[in-house]
Amino acid sequence: MRVFVAGGTGVIGRSLIPLLVAAGHEVTATTRTPGRTGLLRSLGAEPAVADGLDRCAVLEAVTRARPEVIIHQMTGLSGAADLRHFDRTFAVTNELRGRGTDYLLEAARAAGTRRFIAQSFTGWPNARDGGPVKTEDDPLDPDPPASMTASMRAIRHLEAAVPAQAPEGLVLRYGILYGPGASDDIVALVRKRRLPVIGGGTGVWSFTHVADAASAAARAAERGRPGKYSGIYNVVDDDPAPVAEWLPYLAECLGARPPWRVPAWAGRLLAGDSVLSMMTGIRGSSNARARRELGWAPRYASWRSGFASGLLQGDDDDAERAAAGARAGGRG
Repeated sequence: MRVFVAGGTGVIGRSLIPLLVAAGHEVTATTRTPGRTGLLRSLGAEPAVADGLDRCAVLEAVTRARPEVIIHQMTGLSGAADLRHFDRTFAVTNELRGRGTDYLLEAARAAGTRRFIAQSFTGWPNARDGGPVKTEDDPLDPDPPASMTASMRAIRHLEAAVPAQAPEGLVLRYGILYGPGASDDIVALVRKRRLPVIGGGTGVWSFTHVADAASAAARAAERGRPGKYSGIYNVVDDDPAPVAEWLPYLAECLGARPPWRVPAWAGRLLAGDSVLSMMTGIRGSSNARARRELGWAPRYASWRSGFASGLLQGDDDDAERAAAGARAGGRG
């Protein structure tokens, strides 16, 4: 099939493209930077230079490629994440989930594309009541912290628009991403003992290694059940865990000293309402639907094995092996 990857040079795109090529697909992938087209070619994709917030550029790139499948992996993170000012940190990503998604959907209609797969997020958007692990059928948080409201609005927009507007619209909700290119901020904070356990550390996190995120997207190009209520998939590992459990283990894996522990009131003062919520109140997510309907299973079934062996390696190595295999098969 002809597959269009929007955001091909991101941490997931770099792992995803070789998987698609190795599966025999003809891949076009975008980058905003002309100097990165060589990277896309080395992975086996035909490059297209387009800013995801430039409607004309998106329409031109997609209609030229005439894809049967579009995979939206665009994000806009740059520099260190400031989670105290959550919406400010994710402002460009939120625009890409909003206007960027709308432009891609418009381009998909113009090109006659049937299957449209978009990246979303799970974890902090889950409602912060009830049990510790949520499914795709559970509601999102009706009242997120004030500093996360724009981000929640963007997620709601994407998750409503894609299944409703694409003939075969699927949404992949990734958990907290880690692995090469995705772990730098958290690794630096833990090594410097600047990421404490706040309150009781009762917030439950679901993790996703970048290689597992890519393999799920590759599966979704061919599998999955579209629909307004059934086309959303949590792509996370099998082991949702509270902060008090995974954070000291991560420090141990990095050879760092154990994290500080601070009371909830101090955490709010130091880090703000978004971090307090993530550390003490959020819920994890179940991957049962993705396992059942996508036929997908995470290589890193638990953050325990992932932190120990896949934190700083994995996706780039996998990408290079897949790209080499594709080139050897005459598809690179």
